[in-house]
Amino acid sequence: MNSRRNFIKTTGKGLAFAAVAPGIISETAFAGQAQKNIRIGIIGAENSHTIGFGKMFNTDKMFPGVEVKYVWGETDEFAKNAMERGNIPNQVKDPREMLGKIDALIVDHRHAKNHLEPATPFIEAGIPAFIDKPFCYRAAEGKKFLELARKKGTPVTSYSSIAHSNATLDIKEQVKSMEIKQVIRTGPVDLDSQYGGVFFYGVHILQPLMNIFGEDIERVKITRDGKYGSASLKFSGGLFATLIFKRKAYGWETFVETPKKLVELKSRVEETNPPKNYADMVEMFRTGKEPRSHQSILNGVSVLEALEKSAATENWVEVEYLTLS
Repeated sequence: MNSRRNFIKTTGKGLAFAAVAPGIISETAFAGQAQKNIRIGIIGAENSHTIGFGKMFNTDKMFPGVEVKYVWGETDEFAKNAMERGNIPNQVKDPREMLGKIDALIVDHRHAKNHLEPATPFIEAGIPAFIDKPFCYRAAEGKKFLELARKKGTPVTSYSSIAHSNATLDIKEQVKSMEIKQVIRTGPVDLDSQYGGVFFYGVHILQPLMNIFGEDIERVKITRDGKYGSASLKFSGGLFATLIFKRKAYGWETFVETPKKLVELKSRVEETNPPKNYADMVEMFRTGKEPRSHQSILNGVSVLEALEKSAATENWVEVEYLTLS
């Protein structure tokens, strides 16, 4: 599967699909806007992602008519770096300055705890928003935010680029004809990351697993070796998964135990250009069609919370799912 790093490197050259029901926003909510130019504002400039968005939209014009017009940075230095390297023309000192000036919002902080509060005024104003991974740091906060978006009729989505890819779609199709006993998935995770521990990068190892094998994870258990380790996940249907948190190597792999042997799952398809994760984001900005259900977004956060709790105790933790009203 293509890595997040590869996506960032190739944005200038070239979502998991809903694992449950599709998003609540009607495709007709933004009818007639297919040809409308889209002005994007970005909240957050510490990540290299913001520079990547600027290059993709402004420099390489991968989506004609879509342009990043404004950026707010955690520091002035971060903002100016994103403007220079991402060809973004305007800096704002307060994200609210973008209200009335943009048609779509991207929120891109390193720590998920910073994602939802600054996005709320834009949701209230009906501005479609893509919240970069992970969506939020606490499921209860995410539930409140998504219910506000539903009430206001504002399109919102969030996903891992690793999960929201044609590669993951293809692998999901492959496993339909396989008898699978256990799953092993690997990827880089730092349990002590200053950006939210398992939440930071853990979404890349978890969301593809849930997209492919289901969102019925009952309980989880992390075994630590310092800031690394592994996790065991039990699904309600009887499937067991082991997550191996890499110490040094980059990239993600998925293996399954079949009745005969251990098999690595590999995609048989090439990623589109531009990649699916960006194309679906822009499609939502233009039409209001959400590529992932709100409940699926929330379920992923709930599992990450359970993993975080287990990382502190190394005990089994039941996943506490919240249901959107």
